Amino acid sequence: MRRIALLTPTLITADAISNDIYGMHDVLKRSGYDARLFANENTTLHEVLPASKIKDFLVSLDDILIYHYSMGWNIGLKLLHELKCRKVLKYHNITPPEFFAGVSVDYEHVCRSGRQQIKDIARANCDLYLSDSEYNSQELIHEGADSSRCLVVAPFHHIDNLEAIAPDTQVFDQYVTHDINILMVGRVAPNKNHASLIEALAIYRQEYNRYARLFFVGKEAVQLAGYSLSLRQLAADLAIANSVIFTGAVSDAQLKAYYLAADFFMLTSFHEGFCVPLVEAMALKVPIIACESSAIPGTVGKAGLVWKERNPYLLAESIHYLDQNESVSAELGLMGRKRYEERFSNARIAEDFTGALRQGGLI
Repeated sequence: MRRIALLTPTLITADAISNDIYGMHDVLKRSGYDARLFANENTTLHEVLPASKIKDFLVSLDDILIYHYSMGWNIGLKLLHELKCRKVLKYHNITPPEFFAGVSVDYEHVCRSGRQQIKDIARANCDLYLSDSEYNSQELIHEGADSSRCLVVAPFHHIDNLEAIAPDTQVFDQYVTHDINILMVGRVAPNKNHASLIEALAIYRQEYNRYARLFFVGKEAVQLAGYSLSLRQLAADLAIANSVIFTGAVSDAQLKAYYLAADFFMLTSFHEGFCVPLVEAMALKVPIIACESSAIPGTVGKAGLVWKERNPYLLAESIHYLDQNESVSAELGLMGRKRYEERFSNARIAEDFTGALRQGGLI
C-alpha cells in the first residue's frame, strides 16, 4: 500500500489550512492509501505524528509527501530537500510582512521569514505544485516553479458541516430584525482592511439607512490589539461604535446564524490567497460585495459585485442598490450558490485533487 504523509507545522481546530489537510486526508484514506498526518503542534482530536517521525514512514521512492506551506518552517524546507520520495507542495500563500509593520514585530517576522522561503520552495523540484488559487500559483511560477507542474486545487472546507448543523438560535433571534446586517468573516488583521468597511457603513447610515450594522466575525489576536483598538476608535470617531460589532471567535452554529442573519457579505481586503469565507457566503446564498485584489476576483468570479476601487461611497451605494433591488440581490445569492456547487463543493474539490495527483503521475 502506497504511503502518503501530509505535513504542516501546526494543526488546529477551526482553521482553513487545517480543514484543507483533513479533507485531503479523508479523500486519500477513502481511496485506500495509507495516509497519515504529521505536525509539530496539534490541538485537534485527529491522530497526528511529529514531523521527526516522517522519515520512518516514507520509506519508498514511490511514497508521497504532501507539504502544506503557509509559513516559514525550516523543518519543512529541510524535509522537502532530504526525503527520497515523490513530493507535492500545497501553497496557501503568506501575507506580506509590510501589513504588520508598526503593528506587530512577531507577525512581521513570521511573515517575512515565510515569504523569504518561497523561492527555495518554488525551486525544490517538487513533482507537483498545488495552489489554492491561480493568484497563488502565479506567485510560485514567478519564483521559479515549473509551470507545467503547477495546478490549482481549491481548499477543502467545513461547509458541509456548516450546512448540516442548526444555527445558534440566540444569535439568530437577536439579529434577525429590520436592520440591514452587513457581515465580514475573517481574523482581525491589517491585511483584511476593516477600516474601509467601517467607513462605508458610516456613509450608508448617513446617506441611506441609519438602521444598519456591521459584524466582524473572527479571532482577535493579542499581538494585534493595537490594530483592533484603532478600528474601534475609527468607529467611535464616525459615531457608529454601537453599530460595529466584533464577535471574536465563534462556534460553527454561531457562524451559521450570522450568515443566515446577514443581508450582505462584504470584503475589502488588500490581500487574500483564496478566502474561504467568500465560499461560505456563496454556499449560504449571501450576496457578495467586494473589492478587487489578490485572489478575490478569482474566487468570486461573476457571483458578486467586485469593484476595482475601495471608494466608501461606491460601497455604500452598492449596499443601497441591492437593498432596493431585492430581485438582483436574490439573483446574486443564487449565482453564488451555483458557483459553489460547480467549483467549490468538497465533492468537486475531491475530484480536482485526485485528478491533479493523477495528472502528475503520482497515483
